[in-house]
Amino acid sequence: MGTLIGRYVIEHKLGEGGMGTVYLARSRGGRAVAVKVARPELAADPSFRARFRAEVAAARQVGGFHTAQVVDADPDAEAPWLATAYIPGPTLSALVTAQGPMGEEGLRSLAAALAEALEAIHACGLVHRDLKPGNIVMASDGPRVLDFGIARAVESTRLTATGSAFGTPGYLAPEQALGEEVTGAADVFALGAVLVAAAGGRPFGDGTPMGLMYRAVHEAPDLTAVPAGLRGLVGACLAKAPGERPTPGEILDVLVGASPLREGPAPTPVVRDAVPGPVRDPASASVQDLAPALVRDPAPAPVRDASPLPALPTMPAEPPPPAPALVAADGDCGVIADADGIRFEVFDEEAEFSWPEIGSVEYASARRGRQLRVVVTLYDGSAYDCEVNGRSALVKEWIAQLDLVLRHCMPH
Repeated sequence: MGTLIGRYVIEHKLGEGGMGTVYLARSRGGRAVAVKVARPELAADPSFRARFRAEVAAARQVGGFHTAQVVDADPDAEAPWLATAYIPGPTLSALVTAQGPMGEEGLRSLAAALAEALEAIHACGLVHRDLKPGNIVMASDGPRVLDFGIARAVESTRLTATGSAFGTPGYLAPEQALGEEVTGAADVFALGAVLVAAAGGRPFGDGTPMGLMYRAVHEAPDLTAVPAGLRGLVGACLAKAPGERPTPGEILDVLVGASPLREGPAPTPVVRDAVPGPVRDPASASVQDLAPALVRDPAPAPVRDASPLPALPTMPAEPPPPAPALVAADGDCGVIADADGIRFEVFDEEAEFSWPEIGSVEYASARRGRQLRVVVTLYDGSAYDCEVNGRSALVKEWIAQLDLVLRHCMPH
């Protein structure tokens, strides 16, 4: 195309991603680079630029054999951009589509390469946040991880595909889907999901983004496609609690036989007999909800006259209990209600409402108790509704959870 971005001459468009458009370009010396140019709405956000500047500075320090090196960037350009070494080769997603699932030996090599890449990324204080088959290039000398160093910058704008969490549903860790603190353990969860995909499976089935996030939080992963020799390791990576997942170093130790898998309360994976066709039908997938507990402070003890007691060591205050949340989803629609507000998803169309703009929320069961219907009316008079199907017992639990959320977030 001949256009200059910084010092690089654009040759042609490679694709588009969460940050913006990706181009193949050449340096003045003829070296190939991949230049990622931010979307206009990101460029207009000062918080994105500040975060992008910090993340790029950290990403420049990442080395290792299994990443694409960051070579240049301009966070202050009219359209901020990032240049990385161009790695020729198909993505893991394209390779599995063209050649079929990997065998156990290939999966072990892939797992070791990804664990080594995550070690290098985490050592620089970064968390990838969006590890998936489309961000892994299968180069001639081994897999390379792309797009580390921009995920957190994009995440900070909340201009995301789901409206609630940056990343790709199906690979998002439970803590990401719930909007909680994200550490390197989230990348390990994504690594486990990538291995399932490379084996030809889907750890949380198919369906809408909200449905995938719900199952990642509440359901055991489906490891049917994973060879038996790797199920223990992959299942450990997909543990719901971040602290129960192995570190990238521990994954490498297990793969080379240096140490056994760290014992812990690993999840109980779903393993079905292999049959032709999809692993899971999202329209009929069951959802087993974990209703949040209602935590009440104990009644205060009566005050009695007493002589002063000696001072006791000050103990750290316990963190407050988490705010209640609702995640209700079927194969087509979903409702999330949490401390930020209420979000609807209806056949891939999404709407998000914050508590300050919500005037009222009506909710009830319908269709003989097998459907939750939620109507959100804003202060400007506009109304939106969403209907989610489920078993009658599950619908009752959803209603109880939504009632808790509303009592906590909009007591009026």
